[in-house]
Amino acid sequence: MGYSGGFEGIEYDLGVKTLERWLIKPDKKMNIAIGIPKERANDERRVALSPAGVKILNENGVQVLVEKDAGSASNFTDEEYAEVGAYITDSTETLYENANVIVKVSPPQSQEAVFFRQNQMLISALHLGSINKSLIKTFLDKNITALGFEFIETRDGELPIVRTLSEIAGSLAIQTAAKYLETGYGGSGILLGGIAGVPPAHITIIGAGTVGLFAAQDALGLGAQVTVIDKEINRLRRFEAFFNRHIVTAIANDHYISEVARISDVMIGALSPKQKVIKHIVSEDVVKTMRPGSVIIDVSIDQGACFATSRHTTHTNPIFVKHGVAHYCVPNIPSAVARTASFALTNTLLPFLMKLTAYETITEILWNSHSLRKGTYTFKGYVTQKPLAEITDLPCREIDMLLATG
Repeated sequence: MGYSGGFEGIEYDLGVKTLERWLIKPDKKMNIAIGIPKERANDERRVALSPAGVKILNENGVQVLVEKDAGSASNFTDEEYAEVGAYITDSTETLYENANVIVKVSPPQSQEAVFFRQNQMLISALHLGSINKSLIKTFLDKNITALGFEFIETRDGELPIVRTLSEIAGSLAIQTAAKYLETGYGGSGILLGGIAGVPPAHITIIGAGTVGLFAAQDALGLGAQVTVIDKEINRLRRFEAFFNRHIVTAIANDHYISEVARISDVMIGALSPKQKVIKHIVSEDVVKTMRPGSVIIDVSIDQGACFATSRHTTHTNPIFVKHGVAHYCVPNIPSAVARTASFALTNTLLPFLMKLTAYETITEILWNSHSLRKGTYTFKGYVTQKPLAEITDLPCREIDMLLATG
């Protein structure tokens, strides 16, 4: 078993039945070996790449290692991965030793820090709302180049990976709200769309971004009354035009929020991830005024929280009740539909992973790719995102400056 260090060349002799000795000879482009570990975060059922994505990478000369059972929770078998050219590793240690790019869904857990090797690259979510400072320090010590889904941005300001996952989260927020309004779950017993002669539920969405768009779309499709609140009037104008004025809009200030909370059966926190670290805008006093049996879905929980009463929950224990209101605050909402989410994530990630093969070094990759450069949060022993540096109190440098000196 060998790892030649950094990205200069990789030699495989893994001793796994599904693998054979494979040697990459150095050429003018970086030799990439992508490792897909099994996710270890609470109730994380997604996998970073589907077998179809592995097949495309393999056909383009990128070797992919997949940890045994990494895709099982998304109903992808090891055999499916092996059939498209993936190497199936029996242990996490083997995977990390023989991959120079680690691609995950959730941020690495504390127990995974030991597996990282010097000079590796990591691509995964970061979740500023639950950051692990010791893990970030490990990345700095091991010179890990880490990229966060939340930061990868195109030149037109789009966050492609966040948008994909936000589309799923927005739709799931409505499905979830409908379930927890049911009497059997302790809800107020209101049918989301109502029926003839019986009014539908009133849903308030805080945030006119992608999550809000898909939540409003699904809610209207079911027949609910929808109010969308946002701080930017132009975003609200776009929503009104898109939905042909079938929704009510209001500016996000204390007055409107407190007024609409009293009549809402469901409130959904869908603040824009471009704010990086989200601070709550709905106070506990306002939550107290909501109807008993109403529901809060805080989609913003992975970046902070929209509601003062929110705290992290999991898919295993998804809700808690406070002031008579059910709170659903699961940070990895799309994991509830793991297979769909894994396909969607694969489709969005593939173009960025293919960029890794175009240059000789990490510095060249980041210098030539605006999106990957924007996505970097640790590089050359420094934090490169100010919001992360402020949270962790770790040394920060601008990525452009580090690239220019490298």
